[in-house]
Amino acid sequence: MFLAWNEIKKNKLRFTLIMGVLMLISYLVFFLSGLATGLANLNRESVDKWDATGIVLTEESDKSLLQSSLTLDDVESVEAEETAVISQMNAIASNGDTKKNVAIFGIREDEFIMPNVTEGKAFSKRNEVIASDSLKEEGFQIGDELDLSSTEETVTIVGFTDEGRFNAAPVLYGELSTFHKVKYGEAAEMNKDQINGIVVRADDVSILTKDDKLEAIEIETFIENLPGYTEQNLTLNFMIYFLCIISAVIVAIFLYVLTVQKISMFGVMKAQGISNGYLSRSVVAQTFILAAIGVCVGFLLTLISGAFLPSAVPVSFDIVTMIVYGILLIVVAVLGALFSVRTIVKIDPLKAIGG
Repeated sequence: MFLAWNEIKKNKLRFTLIMGVLMLISYLVFFLSGLATGLANLNRESVDKWDATGIVLTEESDKSLLQSSLTLDDVESVEAEETAVISQMNAIASNGDTKKNVAIFGIREDEFIMPNVTEGKAFSKRNEVIASDSLKEEGFQIGDELDLSSTEETVTIVGFTDEGRFNAAPVLYGELSTFHKVKYGEAAEMNKDQINGIVVRADDVSILTKDDKLEAIEIETFIENLPGYTEQNLTLNFMIYFLCIISAVIVAIFLYVLTVQKISMFGVMKAQGISNGYLSRSVVAQTFILAAIGVCVGFLLTLISGAFLPSAVPVSFDIVTMIVYGILLIVVAVLGALFSVRTIVKIDPLKAIGG
């Protein structure tokens, strides 16, 4: 460690460049992890808010709430501690000035998936809705009368709730009768028993129903089957892992070049009786110091950048995840240094000093 630190202090510019590269890579890794978390939250916010263990859909729905079609009578075939019915449709909502893609949820006010109201009041009659507070940033306000695509019906925002996005779209929560009127229009009364799913809280989701036409799935499985959710996460995680590999390669190249430049010095040191183990530990310690400093600086820069990002950027930094990635970057950097260690071990003192 003494030798490693002294060499760093003596060759500040050279090692600052290495730290700078590690800092930039770690900054990009941390930012991508925040982006991955933020985009994942955009898809699952409202589902996580249910605090449910599972959901019952029709077997042929392919685990999609939108493609599922049940009736209120199906609730009786579900054996769970708590149940809540839900219907979903997508639409474009306009307040006259702004248009926004939204997901519309039809629910019952007295069931557990009813969202908390952070501003305004809960819906109490048909055509009143609670909106995701993300719509406030788009210019929507309490009292706005919303025109919806594919229907002549309008709904009025009476309140806002936090964490109300589903599959990246803000959610409008309304009574089931509101949903049926919006979706079916004049045929609302004929379809008043139609729902898309049954959200449940139960110890064992797999035995919720014996109806072959229904499928009970874990809530996490339901989330993973949201359109684009898994593919998006896999893409971003692949980029993060690939950056870690790039980090190891860059460190290995830098240290190998530095090692080659110091072959004669290492030869003299070995001729003086300094062991391969000591020199190897020095290189590993040097790499650890450089990587730790670079990662820590990248970590701080990421948090500072996050504080100045506009709310429209879907970034959410999870400190635990960032620490895990930081440790991973340091580990792969140290592994990259082992290539130089192998070179040091093979140095012949006599040849290195020109004997």
